[in-house]
Amino acid sequence: MKPAASSCRRSLIAVLGLACVMAWPASAAPAQPRLDVHGALDAYAGHGVAMAWAVLRGKDEATTFVVVRVDADTERYRALVVTGMDPFTSKGEPLAPETRLDRSVVVRLARSRFADLPQTEWRFLPKDPAGQALVVDYRGVPDTTPEFDDPAKLDASLARRLEQARRASGGAK
Repeated sequence: MKPAASSCRRSLIAVLGLACVMAWPASAAPAQPRLDVHGALDAYAGHGVAMAWAVLRGKDEATTFVVVRVDADTERYRALVVTGMDPFTSKGEPLAPETRLDRSVVVRLARSRFADLPQTEWRFLPKDPAGQALVVDYRGVPDTTPEFDDPAKLDASLARRLEQARRASGGAK
């Protein structure tokens, strides 16, 4: 191959490569770094977060709520975003507004909404803008989630199970 043809080919490859990079959609750019964790049980602790689930039964399904208490390390995380997802289409909708973390947050979700959006993403936004977000992903309400019709018993259970989860994870939040 002649040197001029080889140089021309390299230039053409470089131009095509640059065109591909420039045409790449902005949405494909890397997002904020994140750590994904799959939640399975009704209580979770790790990575500066502790969560416990319970169901507060009402007189019917319309008045029955899933209650999740979240304790987070406020030195690591500034806010929580909860999103309901359809695992088949990946479409989602916010279930609660972005909530500033002030140690403990209680999120109440209508149990009936899990029929349409069974996956729940709990995204913990880092305090440091360059920090890593934590996403705890649940598929449905955990099977082991206890149900209560007394709010005081529900609150006591959440507190006890959060503490147990922390101890089981080595004292992590």
